[in-house]
This record gives sequence, C-alpha cells and structure tokens, in this order.
Amino acid sequence: MRRLLTLLLVLGATLLISKPALAWDYDGHRTVNQLALASLPPDFPRFVLTPEARERIAFLSGEPDRWRNTPEMALRHLNPPDHFIDLEHLEEAGITLAQLNEFRYAFTVQLAAARAAHPEHFPAVDPEKNKDHTRELIGFLPWSITETYAKLKSQFSYLKAFEEHGTPEEIANAQANIIYVMGVMGHYVADAAQPLHITKHYNGWVGENPKGYTTARTFHAWIDSGFLIKTGGISTTALSTRIKPAAFFPAPQVTNGRSPMFVTVLDYLVAQQSKIEPLYELEKAGKLKAESTQTTEGRTFLEEQILTAGHMLGSFWMTAWKEAPADTYLLSQLVQRKAALSTQPTAKP
Repeated sequence: MRRLLTLLLVLGATLLISKPALAWDYDGHRTVNQLALASLPPDFPRFVLTPEARERIAFLSGEPDRWRNTPEMALRHLNPPDHFIDLEHLEEAGITLAQLNEFRYAFTVQLAAARAAHPEHFPAVDPEKNKDHTRELIGFLPWSITETYAKLKSQFSYLKAFEEHGTPEEIANAQANIIYVMGVMGHYVADAAQPLHITKHYNGWVGENPKGYTTARTFHAWIDSGFLIKTGGISTTALSTRIKPAAFFPAPQVTNGRSPMFVTVLDYLVAQQSKIEPLYELEKAGKLKAESTQTTEGRTFLEEQILTAGHMLGSFWMTAWKEAPADTYLLSQLVQRKAALSTQPTAKP
C-alpha cells in the first residue's frame, strides 16, 4: 500500500508539472458549445437538438484537450499546434495574412522557407526540449477550424444522400458523425476567442515590455479558469440570454484564390488579436485579481469572449448545414445499390 501511495504521488506530481496550458478549461469549453446550440434556429436538424445530442456535443468540447494527456509522441506532435497560432511570428517570418497559404502542408513549407530567410527571429531549437518536434511550429489554429468546418460540411452532404436512399442504420451513423465533429470543432473555435491562444505572449509578456505588462508564467491558467472560478464561475444559463442568433456567412469576395471560409476564420482571429493588449491592461490595472473589488470589467471582458466564441461556432455550424451540397457521387452509388437489390430474386421461405 505504501509503495502504491508513493507511485500515485509521483504520478500526480508529474502530471501537474507536465500539464500544458489549456483554454477556458472544460467548463468554459462546455459553455461555448452550449451557447452555440442555443444560438441555432428552430429549423436546424432536430437530431442535433435532442437532450442526448446536446450533452454529447457539450462533452466533446473537451476532447482535444484530453488528447494532450497521452505519452504517445505521434499525438503529442499532431495535437498541440492545432490549438494556437502565434500571429507575431508570421510578421517576423515576413509572411502577411494575405500571403498565408490556406493549405496546412503548403503553409509548413512556406514557414520553413521564411524561417531560413530570417534566422535572426528564430533561434536554434534545443533538441532535448523538443522531443515532440513542435518547437519549430507557430501553430495551426486557422487550419484546425477551417478543416473541421470542411469535414462538417461534407458530413451534412452525405447525410442528405443517406436520408434519401440509405438505411436507418446509415442515417443514424451519419448523424452521429455530425454530432462528433460539431463537438470537437467547438474546442478550436473557443480556443481562438481566448486571446492568449493567438499570440507569442501566451503566458506572460515576452521580449521588450515598455508598458510593464505581467510576465507571470501563471497568467494563461489564470485567464483560462482561475479568475472566473474565484469570482463566481460561469453561468451558462445567464449567458444564454445574451447569445446572438447564429449567422449565415455568405461567401466574401476573395481575390487571391483562397476559400471564403479560410478568409472568414482569419478575420475572426484578427478580431481577437485586438483583445490581447486590453487583456494585459486589465491585469495591470488590477481588474483580474479575485480579491479585488473591481472585478466586473474583467469578468465582462472574458464573458464577452466566451459569447463571441459561442456565436461564431453556431454560425460555422449553420453555414456548414446550409452550404452543404448534395453528395452526388454517393447518391449515384446508393441509387445503383437500390436498383441492384430490386433485381435480385426473392429468397424462398
């Protein structure tokens, strides 16, 4: 028993030391997904709005953070960069948002070339601190959202085909896939509304600091959950009364060939980038201290970010549903299957 207790204590200490920074913590992510559900119109597909589906979507909001708790290097390499992007590093690499390649792997080539051209901004990475090979990266959050949106749009397309010519089992499975992707997508959209997920100043100010912002390495965790928990928690019910109805995103004018949704996601991130310094200003002014009597402004700021994420997520969901074309290939295959089955002789009893 003593050896077991010692092992548990060591394991617990290891998890506390190695646990990476999260965004909003689980309660905040659940709230964003629940707010997004509350923003949907009454004519949204009913299977999404059942109590069971709502709970599943809320639970899945935390899935990408659960993937962080693995010792498997393949997943530790893949997952963490999907949660953030350090926008300042794009500028240091000489890449503007207008030049940003919408394809993830093409962007990695673009970034590698930019790093090589500007070595003064990208010091050598210590291999001992880079076992998962993520230190060379600056984050993939715009691609995480855009790619997940594309998956959801595809799933609504093939659901339409199964609803027309599929079996009840195929329809149920297609609906389950949609619920899964809706839930997981919510995590990344919520991450984008936490301003510390789109900056190199993600856990205290780094580099030149003329305004004297905090450099505390506990700042990220405090914004994710500490401050809100210490000042009353998050009331999903109260925030639901303030959520804006989900919007349909019409395709914007695109001049450089990139997909409209990728541009919409970048616009969303740029809007959140403008909140980075105001967040640090709130901390500097003492409005993010739980023991302060001036916490209203800090709470309002963070609640507005959560509401923004909920509205954007609901809008992404609704746009994927409305924009989904018919899956003509799958329809043709299902029609052929139906025709083939109709020509088969009936089995004798």
